[in-house]
Amino acid sequence: MDSKILVTGATGNVGGALARTLVERGVPTRAVVRDPARPVPAGVEAAVGDLTDATSLRDALAGVDGLFLMPGYADEIATEAARAGVRRIVLLSGGSVLSSAPDNAVTEYMARSEDAVRASGLAWTFLRPVSFMTNTYEWRPQLAAGDVVRAPFADVPIATIDPADLAAVAAEALLGEGHDGRAYPLTGPEALRPADRVALLAEVLDRPLTFEAEPDDEARARMLAAMPQPYVDAFFSFFVDGTIDETTVQPTVAEVTGRPPRTFRQWAEQNADAFSHNAP
Repeated sequence: MDSKILVTGATGNVGGALARTLVERGVPTRAVVRDPARPVPAGVEAAVGDLTDATSLRDALAGVDGLFLMPGYADEIATEAARAGVRRIVLLSGGSVLSSAPDNAVTEYMARSEDAVRASGLAWTFLRPVSFMTNTYEWRPQLAAGDVVRAPFADVPIATIDPADLAAVAAEALLGEGHDGRAYPLTGPEALRPADRVALLAEVLDRPLTFEAEPDDEARARMLAAMPQPYVDAFFSFFVDGTIDETTVQPTVAEVTGRPPRTFRQWAEQNADAFSHNAP
């Protein structure tokens, strides 16, 4: 019987890319959705469940061989997966679990998720990516208003990764051999500062875009209006205090998938329509 994979986060950037990748490979794929009306990628079976309540996933886990799990939700999900007969979990984690600030809010929930998966007794693979190229979508309101992009942490180069490359690694870890017990650091092929990404986006969009560094105090105030303080403190710890390394390029995507990760320019070219003046 073919393996069936359950994907959490299938309506997001990473889970959605993974679900599409699995369908393209002919793998029976099921997605957890809280709202049954929420669309999932074509060819994917939807199963209603709430990641904050592990018992609500019992029907979704039935008959599943592998689970792609988002971090930071109910620790008991891994236990429920083991009870359901799941053989393998691939957990989306992050490099912050190796940071020098273990009391960091982001570090804490990712480390807790890794511990829960280890305790389940199932075969596991941890994916520890850096920041995603899709974070660039945060600039769309500014690009809709004009040609200036203001962003924080201007002096920090990050080897951002395309979620599609992360999904390709996840698919190999779920379907292939030799990945059990591995924790994969994942990056794109080049470390770029925000100004570098703006310059590349300007070339792709053929627009005279310019970059302005957002001062730390302004960035903190803006971020506090949108998220709890412990998470704002976490990002400042990462990118101002330097407790995480998202600059070093890792070869893992190529080693696992057999092809190099996409560059930021390639990602921007594929997603240029999302930055047009008419984009929703």
